[in-house]
Amino acid sequence: MRKFAVLAAGCSALAVLVGLGAGRAWFSLPSGKIDAARASATSDELVTGTIASRWPVPGGAPQSAAPAPAILPARATTDSPMSAKPTALPAPAPAPAPAPARQTCSNPNALGISRTVEIDTTGGPGLGMSQYRDYDFLQPGEVALTFDDGPWPVNTPAVLAALAAQCVKAVFFPIGKHASWHPAILKQVIAAGHTVGSHTWSHANLASKPFAEAKSEIEKGISGVVLAAGQPTAPFFRFPQLRQTPELKAYLGERNIAAFSIDVDSEDFRIHKPDQLVAGVMAKLKKAGKGILLLHDFQKSTAQALPELLAQLKDGGYKIVFITAKDKVTTLPEYDAQVAPAQPTASAAKPIAKVIRTVD
Repeated sequence: MRKFAVLAAGCSALAVLVGLGAGRAWFSLPSGKIDAARASATSDELVTGTIASRWPVPGGAPQSAAPAPAILPARATTDSPMSAKPTALPAPAPAPAPAPARQTCSNPNALGISRTVEIDTTGGPGLGMSQYRDYDFLQPGEVALTFDDGPWPVNTPAVLAALAAQCVKAVFFPIGKHASWHPAILKQVIAAGHTVGSHTWSHANLASKPFAEAKSEIEKGISGVVLAAGQPTAPFFRFPQLRQTPELKAYLGERNIAAFSIDVDSEDFRIHKPDQLVAGVMAKLKKAGKGILLLHDFQKSTAQALPELLAQLKDGGYKIVFITAKDKVTTLPEYDAQVAPAQPTASAAKPIAKVIRTVD
């Protein structure tokens, strides 16, 4: 196993993004304590082997009567209080996504992007062979990187730095509440050229909730992410713990939002030793041969392990596929209003001179 070099702590990790083009960046794996356990709502992701017993059985009854979407070829062109509330912005009108410009990679030995695919989300396609079998678009040896549960201080910037060092792009599925707490970090994800979807407002298990409550979790998450981003994001969604119902899957179809499952689970929510995490992912990829890989930019160990994981993907001959969306998501005004920062009420205070005066 290779040695890892020093992981920049805190916001200083952002500086790495600027200077990484000169060569390969390495991060160390401190032997200190791992982050405290996450809240119970985010602690129990599914492992790949147990998905089939939860939902749904591949090849079962159609989940939506919406017209089948298509995966287009790659473009040719190169409920707690909020501690940091972003400024409310008007909901932007939906518009087709512009063709992404291919960014120059200054690292000649970088893993890089093999190809970029664009998803037409009309009808709400399901992607990820663990749950959905209609769109098997990855070729042998291809890997799509996805990150859940951010944005999060220190960890997300370190993930961005590692991705930039290898000139690769990923899909991020932020939690709406986290995005509202850390909008500046979410903007860094977007500025780096990654695709941003959503992952509910609070990472609730939607399969255990009444439909109206689950719908609200989905929509508030979308509105919260768009508000924090300051611009429309992709119509991509991942169910927390991959738990869904036919009704919720059909609802995403009505909203023309793609549902993302996975092919390979890193299990980084429970494996907190970076070397073990890398070894486990590489073993699973060798067995699967390809796939959508689930990681979490919320996790410290993932940020620490990512430079080595990307290096081993390159050494193993794997190719990175970047997933983009044909269109942008449209938020619903009702839920925009629910996540917008509260406006200050008019003060009933008297003039200060009528309340306070110097008497001595």
